[in-house]
Formats: sequence, C-alpha cells, structure tokens
Amino acid sequence: MKLMIKDYTGNFAENKDVAKNLRMNQIEPTFKNREVIILDFKNIDSTTQSFIHALISEIFQKNGESALQLFEFKNCNKPVKSLITTVINYSME
Repeated sequence: MKLMIKDYTGNFAENKDVAKNLRMNQIEPTFKNREVIILDFKNIDSTTQSFIHALISEIFQKNGESALQLFEFKNCNKPVKSLITTVINYSME
C-alpha cells in the first residue's frame, strides 16, 4: 500500500487526527496483513512530531524493530526524515 501523505495533509503535515485516522483505517490493517506500507512524503515541506507520532508510533511500540521490515519512507526531506527517525527510536525504547 502506498500513501501519498500530501493527499491528506497539504504540504504541511500537522493534523494528528488525520494521522491517527490514516494509522487506524489504512496502515494498521495493511500491517496486520503483513503487506509493505509505503509512506510517501513527496511535496511535504514540513511536519510536526505529533503528526508522525500519531501516524506510526503505536505500531513501533507494539512491534518493535521488526515493524521496520514492512515500512518504506519515501521522498523525505531532512527535517521530515529526522522526525521519523526520532519517533521510531523513542517508540522502540
């Protein structure tokens, strides 16, 4: 499954309710089916840590490092990549 984040957020991904909805209704069912999840951040200028947290943190908290096998993060600029890394790291602690 491929999610173009901009389709749901515009070029600034900040709404954690949108992120939670994506996680619950699209990401988690795909993850449970052991299918690859591509989160494409093309044309996302920036995001908030709370958005990334709501989008992926719970999955990494429950599944640990093995969850990385089913996730691909595409077209992330440096600030977005940094936030994703931060959220994954503290979610697995």
